[in-house]
Amino acid sequence: MTTDICDASAEELAASIRVGEVSPVAVVDAFLDRIDRIDSRINAYATVCDEAARKAARSAERAVERGDALGPLHGVPVAIKDLTRVRGVRTTFGSAAFTEHVPDRDDTVVARLREAGAIVLGKTNTPEFGRKTVTDNLVFGSTGNPWDPTKTTGGSSGGSAAAVAAGLTPLALGSDAAGSIRIPASACGVFGLVPDFGRVPEGPTRADAFETALPCSFLGPIARSVGDAALMLDVLAGPHPADPYCLPTPSARYRDALGAPISDLRIGYSANFGGFRVTEEVRAAVEGALDRVAAAGATVETADLDFDGTWEDRHEALERILQTRYVGLYENLRRDAGVDLLNDDLDVTPEVTSRIRAGLSLGAQEIAAAGRTRTAVFDEIQRAFSGYDVLATPTLSRTAFDRDEDAPTVDGRPVHPMHGWTLTWPLNLSGNPAGSIPVGLSDDDLPIGMQVIGPRLDDRGVVSACAAIERALTWDGTRPPDLGGGR
Repeated sequence: MTTDICDASAEELAASIRVGEVSPVAVVDAFLDRIDRIDSRINAYATVCDEAARKAARSAERAVERGDALGPLHGVPVAIKDLTRVRGVRTTFGSAAFTEHVPDRDDTVVARLREAGAIVLGKTNTPEFGRKTVTDNLVFGSTGNPWDPTKTTGGSSGGSAAAVAAGLTPLALGSDAAGSIRIPASACGVFGLVPDFGRVPEGPTRADAFETALPCSFLGPIARSVGDAALMLDVLAGPHPADPYCLPTPSARYRDALGAPISDLRIGYSANFGGFRVTEEVRAAVEGALDRVAAAGATVETADLDFDGTWEDRHEALERILQTRYVGLYENLRRDAGVDLLNDDLDVTPEVTSRIRAGLSLGAQEIAAAGRTRTAVFDEIQRAFSGYDVLATPTLSRTAFDRDEDAPTVDGRPVHPMHGWTLTWPLNLSGNPAGSIPVGLSDDDLPIGMQVIGPRLDDRGVVSACAAIERALTWDGTRPPDLGGGR
């Protein structure tokens, strides 16, 4: 292997391990050493499973030596967001109420990663119950952006995106209910993918198997390249009996979609995705990237998106749906874990308690009205694909802001602090697959991402389009500045 271990792709690591060119022990040791040297700068990990990871690496090495049949991720490290349960590993959900919580079984996605040979390095930081679009909590503090540790990673999968960008893992798992994979992927300059709703199964430990539709929530990969994400998604995708929304097994591998010619790609571009304010710097970067994609042979046109009502109408529907979901979280934890998140004696963030209290006051009429608005959003997004394979928008309205900033602005003007700068959440209303792919750097060397959206049931088309765009832009290999730990 010619590349430094921590800079190597997951594909390269898996191939090198398979032929005995590098050992799983050396790979895990390299990543744990890098975590030890630099994670104090960014705080990507909530928990590092060093002993368990080394034990798993020794077992993986013996399997290679014996000539055992090896999974597609054999010996490859992976990081898991701290909202996903990992057997025997502290899983806090970013909440002070769960600092001692240790699950006794893996969530389905973790079990599948282990079955494929992946080695869990640790749990990555997240806001409490994934509530915010930045990554901080009362247990582990905030996570900094590897491109500039004074800036935010976005959220809520900020720890996962930061770990991938900083070379602290080749692959990470994220989850997304309003943009929580795509937001930090854009802010940290990596690739984040939400496949079709139901493509990657939830559970099996859950009190409400139907909450993932409130709004459409996704589990998906965060990686430095589209190829690595496809490798991971091939492991994660497929039905599970515990998930009522799961989709059938994909008819073909995602990795087989990586080589489609860019000349076949038709892209519809929306600069503001129905009313978002976007900085000129971000707009210019995305449009410049699309110019290069068009020069490489793709067809790029302006897409006509005509949503009913105002941005505020659509956002209110999102809020009502999320409030309903958090009432479910509140009731389920109170019943099953004996934890009352509204108990004043518990140290629960106001973002969580305010959403629960708002949800408890909702009436059926308001929830039904949110559903009608959601339907209109769904219909318009599906209509916009007429004539296009994918849609493209900026992922975020601006680049990463200060790590301790509570009220980000766009071109100096205030926006909704949670969702006013993220062009991601309409897809959680509609359930469409989407990826955020890096397209360049701002004048102050912060990443800018472009959101690539596919029709329902065509996440393979999103992977194919993003791979073609990646080839045209040649971002893969671009890394943040050294964080003081060397490579």
